[in-house]
Amino acid sequence: MIKNIIFDWSGVISDDFPVVYETMMGLFKKFGVKEVTLEKFKKEWEQPYMLNCNKYIPELSKEKADALYKVIYKSVISKHNPKIFPHMKDTLLRFNKARVNMIIVSSHISEYLLSDIKKFGLDKLFKEINAGVHDKAEIINGVIKRNSFKPEETIFIGDTTHEIQAGKKGGVKTAAVTWGYQEEEKLKSSNPDFIIHDLKELELIILG
Repeated sequence: MIKNIIFDWSGVISDDFPVVYETMMGLFKKFGVKEVTLEKFKKEWEQPYMLNCNKYIPELSKEKADALYKVIYKSVISKHNPKIFPHMKDTLLRFNKARVNMIIVSSHISEYLLSDIKKFGLDKLFKEINAGVHDKAEIINGVIKRNSFKPEETIFIGDTTHEIQAGKKGGVKTAAVTWGYQEEEKLKSSNPDFIIHDLKELELIILG
């Protein structure tokens, strides 16, 4: 029985890939890198995010990437904002009603993640929120220990191979959603315990 969910944010709960894409294209422009199509960028997406950045801008340090990304992101969301995936809020409320513990582990900028949680009406649903995480594998054990979770009762739900690998490293169950940043075939290569195509499948796995 699953009693605890560790969620990635972007691409799982928040539909923010177009915003991230536009932000990254702004970063490309600053370094004279040729813009790529959204489809190509999504197909080549890698995590942790510096793997993705350095694929296009090898000389870019994490410190500089983080600083520039934050400035450009602020400009981008002044024009359009991320949205919550349709019906996701209802699913999270059902998990909350069933007393499932929910945690966020995300690379997203903390102030914007917290703002989006409030905007989406998800206040007080999450037991713990971890933002600005570069390598998610490094903090899974800490999340489990702090919250006294049993690994066999815990699942990490993400949309990239990185989340699946992080969950496996932490000894928890893993699930990959197909509506996020990486395509299903790529997700399958990391051998998650579950591939989830829609919220009905997700609820069946968690609630039975």
